[in-house]
Amino acid sequence: MRTFDRRIFRAYDIRGDAARDLSDGFATDLGRAVGSMLAERGERVVVVGRDCRDSSQRLREALIAGLVEAGLHVLKIEVGPSPLLYFAVHHLGAGGGVMVTGSHNPPGDNGFKVLLGRAPLNGDGLRALADRIVRRDFVSAPGGRVDRVDVAERYVAFMVGNVVLPRRNLRVVVDAGNGAGGPLALAALWALGIAPEAMHCEMDGRFPNHHPDPAQPANLVELAARVRSTGADLGIAYDADADRLGAVGPAGEVLGGDALLALFGRAVLARHPGATIVSEVKCSQAVFDDLARRGARVVLSASGHAPLRAAMHAEGALLGGELSGHLFFADRYYGYDDAIYASLRLLEIVASTQRSVSELVAELPQRPATPELRVPCHDAVKFDVVRRVADRYRGERAITEVDGARIHFGDGWGLVRASNTQAAVVLRFEADTEERRDALRAEVESVLAEALLAALEDL
Repeated sequence: MRTFDRRIFRAYDIRGDAARDLSDGFATDLGRAVGSMLAERGERVVVVGRDCRDSSQRLREALIAGLVEAGLHVLKIEVGPSPLLYFAVHHLGAGGGVMVTGSHNPPGDNGFKVLLGRAPLNGDGLRALADRIVRRDFVSAPGGRVDRVDVAERYVAFMVGNVVLPRRNLRVVVDAGNGAGGPLALAALWALGIAPEAMHCEMDGRFPNHHPDPAQPANLVELAARVRSTGADLGIAYDADADRLGAVGPAGEVLGGDALLALFGRAVLARHPGATIVSEVKCSQAVFDDLARRGARVVLSASGHAPLRAAMHAEGALLGGELSGHLFFADRYYGYDDAIYASLRLLEIVASTQRSVSELVAELPQRPATPELRVPCHDAVKFDVVRRVADRYRGERAITEVDGARIHFGDGWGLVRASNTQAAVVLRFEADTEERRDALRAEVESVLAEALLAALEDL
């Protein structure tokens, strides 16, 4: 029996150190397990994609070997971002898909995102997949084969038919961080009549210029400087597999994920009054309140692309978004997080007005808030630590526990939740004034420190 570290099966994907945790044998067993699940559902066709990391080719070939053993017809698409895999599953009518990607993690990491049908496997589904590998409960069937199918041109054609740009003289800088989305994003922009200025759009799985995660402001510094120096209307950034969007205004200001959600929400509500919009516990209360005042039905979800996507489907939502830049359109699109498509929808908003994106964002209600903060915390205790913080405030403050603990203080709130992708506890704070925000942060961080010590003592 092959062994593996079950901790690589996280809340909504599989992720670990490529050399240490993701052997060829494990990847083949994963292919056998996914193939068996699909075969038991009566599915025979699966799409497999990969990003540009150095380990992704190795892992994809090992994965495909297991899928073929289960009798699956594997459609192997070109190297590209996660949204290209999602698009291919829809357009090729496949019964599922697997994307080999480490998402926004460091270059030595890698992982797998699994779709059964068109829905991402997460939570109990991923745990069942791990159990199947341990039991070696695999289907073996003849007829498995592999065909190469390129879908990038169809993806670009779909973008051209879906996005309307009333004016095309916009100056746009694109920073793909040497991730898998650069070439596809540039192709879509050119096809729409935009001549982008490219930064780090060549795929290089070592990510030599900066870490490809636009949720971290430090990774947008170079983009902001280029936008200012060139007088561009907008800067766009993608993470390594282009499911997270970052944006920079003409003055070099970073546009937060919740500000982007508010802009998109206003545009969707203008066409669909009363639409349902899903967001998550890290996002600004000011955004929730603004969308609700404009008639939206706002639903709060757990963080993570799979829970938010599932909530959108369950609620019939047209739009969803996370602070980290995952944005989901079911309005004119398929309801998954595609940062390239989201960036084109942002250009559509800007192109439909004579105002800059900075002016549009300035109209949004804003309250002083911290960025997303991460406190290192061992995986073995992080959920217990969050529970202890919630217990400290239970009965004293209102607490939203959709995902971690969002503690309401009347004039502000503080969030404490366990990260699903890292050994960390995630914090965020927002209040009516900067002074109150900082006071709430100091108070909750003190409670967190006590909870961490207590949890470690009880190990």
